[in-house]
Amino acid sequence: MSIKEKKMETNEDILEKAQSQKTEDQEDDFISDDLDTEEFEIDDLDVEVEDDTDDAIEEIEKVSGSSDDSVKIYLQQIGRIPLLIPDEEIELAKSIKETNCSIAKEKLVNANLRLVVSIAKKYIGRGLSFLDLIQEGNMGLMRAAEKFDYAKGYKFSTYATWWIQQAITRGIADKSRTIRLPVHMIETIGRIKKATRDLTNELNRKPTKEEIAERLDIPLSKLRAVIKSAQATISLETPLNKKEENAKISDFLIDSSS
Repeated sequence: MSIKEKKMETNEDILEKAQSQKTEDQEDDFISDDLDTEEFEIDDLDVEVEDDTDDAIEEIEKVSGSSDDSVKIYLQQIGRIPLLIPDEEIELAKSIKETNCSIAKEKLVNANLRLVVSIAKKYIGRGLSFLDLIQEGNMGLMRAAEKFDYAKGYKFSTYATWWIQQAITRGIADKSRTIRLPVHMIETIGRIKKATRDLTNELNRKPTKEEIAERLDIPLSKLRAVIKSAQATISLETPLNKKEENAKISDFLIDSSS
């Protein structure tokens, strides 16, 4: 079949082909996969903060293969912000925790903007511009400033690294060309995951789909349908099949805007 003939296939036809490759074993893998990303080891996280703006700009240009004046301006601006000494960091964190002081939060965040740059460099070329990566990372940094517990003894930069990485990777995923699930479906998937973990702990084995459906008080057919829909949210960059590794699903989807 020629490429032109393939273009005549509907989006539903293409997705049905991709979805039909899923097996019952893959359904079992799906419901037993634990996606609880809130658990992490603080000791495993540490990123060196860039303190030389010129070197940072040069490295970013080398990695991204391009030069952006807006990036240079941003790096120069944050490069003027002094880093915090440990005692200053603790005092700011204490103010945030005890009084939710917005000024303290702003100071803690601003002093660690270079940390976001250091982490964002690792994600260049994954679908977002460098400034977009920084923006996503800054959101994670602000969240870290709100959640940080100075009493546990580790550095803020070590704690914030996880939040920054999560914000960037989720930003990439949300903005990548994927077939998205509706919110109610995502919530149902979350319930399936939780029921699976609970039953695994109670039974000391992986539960059957029948047991999961009974726990959730939903028909087995609905459970299978949810799992099948979730498995269909494949990347549009996925090869269509093994014989045509260079042909991606996105190549054959009809552009509804044209």
